[in-house]
Amino acid sequence: MAFNVTSNFAGTAAGMYISAALKEAKSLDFITQMTNVRYKSNVQSVAGATLLRDATCDFTDHGTLTMTEKVLEVKPLQINIDLCKQNLVSSWESLQMRGPEAMPPASFEDYVISYMGSTIAEGVENSIWNGVTATNGEFTGFLGAAVGYLLPGVDATVIQSSASGAYTAANIIANLQTLTSDMAANVPAILGKEDLYIYMNNKTYAFYISAVSTLGYVNAYNMNGDYEPVFEGYKIAVCPSLPDNQMVAAQKSNLYFGTDLVSDFGVTGTGPRIALMDMSGLDGSDNIRVVCRFSGGVQTGVGADIVRQS
Repeated sequence: MAFNVTSNFAGTAAGMYISAALKEAKSLDFITQMTNVRYKSNVQSVAGATLLRDATCDFTDHGTLTMTEKVLEVKPLQINIDLCKQNLVSSWESLQMRGPEAMPPASFEDYVISYMGSTIAEGVENSIWNGVTATNGEFTGFLGAAVGYLLPGVDATVIQSSASGAYTAANIIANLQTLTSDMAANVPAILGKEDLYIYMNNKTYAFYISAVSTLGYVNAYNMNGDYEPVFEGYKIAVCPSLPDNQMVAAQKSNLYFGTDLVSDFGVTGTGPRIALMDMSGLDGSDNIRVVCRFSGGVQTGVGADIVRQS
């Protein structure tokens, strides 16, 4: 795969390399991360029943503990690309480096690593909710078409809530109230949990802000400072890749993302492993080879504690 440059170079420094802004993997802020998952890992849930009873002097076994397991399987992914150094060095970089007073140019290597990291973040964000394992470069997401964990028929225990129609600023409050009513009716045990979120995408959240602004609460939803999005006391998690006209209510501790190494996806701040190899000393070419390998996958814990609206 070649690195193609569309240049506007006209004899003066073109400035820093600029790439289109990419979505960050925002959803990872609201999902429990499991690390060192090489291939598969079990997500275990324990439920107790009739454990408490009146005290006596004797030991009498009473009640049950039931443990269920789901498998979180990560999918290996990679980036491999050859970049020709001449495409850049012969134009922007060479001119910027002329003369003892010239400012040092932005490092191409740093740019490539940053850009690839952003590309990975965008791909992971998209896969978390919409990914389909059969699609090249994706892992199965929570809402991936036909195979997602929250869709009817995949995990039948997930509570399904019906929206009144496509979300708009005029109906988003009513749809949120339907969602919270279904939460109260079907999963009251999770209400009030510190890590409970209503997951929605940016478009849906924009409808919500417009709705509360129309109602005269614009000052209460100021985007400045440390504002935390909420609806009637329930925290909102804004996840860019969640599909339009869908929302999910769940605990962060009930949604899992797995990856192979501790360093992947910024768990320790280093991100996935991205390597640049100068091929000039190996094959005489003027290419830089970019290699990155990582893995990802998602899984739910207790489906019956999750409400999905569509």
